[in-house]
Amino acid sequence: MPFFRRDKRDDRPPAPFVVGMNRSGTTLLRMMLDAHPELAIPPETHFVPDVIKACRRSGATPEAALAAMKSRREWGDFGFSDEEMLERIRARERFDAGEALRAFYEAYAERERKPRWGEKTPRYVGRMPHIESALPEARFIHVIRDGRDVALSVLDRTVRDLTAPDIAERWKRKIEKARAAAPKLRHYIEIRYEDLILDTEPTLRRISESIDLPWDPSMLDYHERSPERLAEMKRALPADGRSAELDVERRRATHAMTMSPPDADRVSRWKRQMSDADREAFEQVAGQTLADLGYETTAGGVASGAGS
Repeated sequence: MPFFRRDKRDDRPPAPFVVGMNRSGTTLLRMMLDAHPELAIPPETHFVPDVIKACRRSGATPEAALAAMKSRREWGDFGFSDEEMLERIRARERFDAGEALRAFYEAYAERERKPRWGEKTPRYVGRMPHIESALPEARFIHVIRDGRDVALSVLDRTVRDLTAPDIAERWKRKIEKARAAAPKLRHYIEIRYEDLILDTEPTLRRISESIDLPWDPSMLDYHERSPERLAEMKRALPADGRSAELDVERRRATHAMTMSPPDADRVSRWKRQMSDADREAFEQVAGQTLADLGYETTAGGVASGAGS
């Protein structure tokens, strides 16, 4: 489901925004794109909607934009001092949400010695029109994975009291909301996790074309740089009233698979590892969405695998 519309604001380099349900392969795609010599993608930010809101208030200031960035516990991952970021925001030709955010992203890319930047925060899948209104150069790449494999991955790691139907409802809701928003966006494509694993180079070439990024084979060797990139997560995430503390070991373990080449065994795990009860409960909630996406269901007749 690709959507592309162009207008006079397209003179900035496209900025890929990798979004999707968590445990769908968004970090894997981040590592692949970040391995390109021209593109830097930071760890998850979480603050973009906060910055947009802060900058649209009457009397907004660069200090308010910085406070919004710092309001999220992930801010400490980036290593920018208040003075440096304020100076960069103040140095923009004008002050608004888009310019404040570009000040951050450009500073990050500059530190990585790369000319272009991107973003990967899965939850932005629900805020795409809002983000595009501030950053028209955003090109959204929605990573979709079979929801039963998402459920297995979430249940493997969660410390919360979640069930397969809970995850099915969330997966279904996020995908349906994203697809409803897609026609209103200037740039939106969907890719399947399964294609990223099983048909890696053609899938990456398609993504590269969609963001005007010249092909570079270094993206296939992403796993060689992943340990270095994951080192940015060298601190615990403090509890913040929204989420419990997340220690360093759990943070790193969540993304450990990105340190290896694509593993075909990660595809259709549900057939081998999901209990019948969990599978039936998941499909009861989200079976139609699975079928609409072309995934095989045990209830009936959809061809195995995912169509693009």
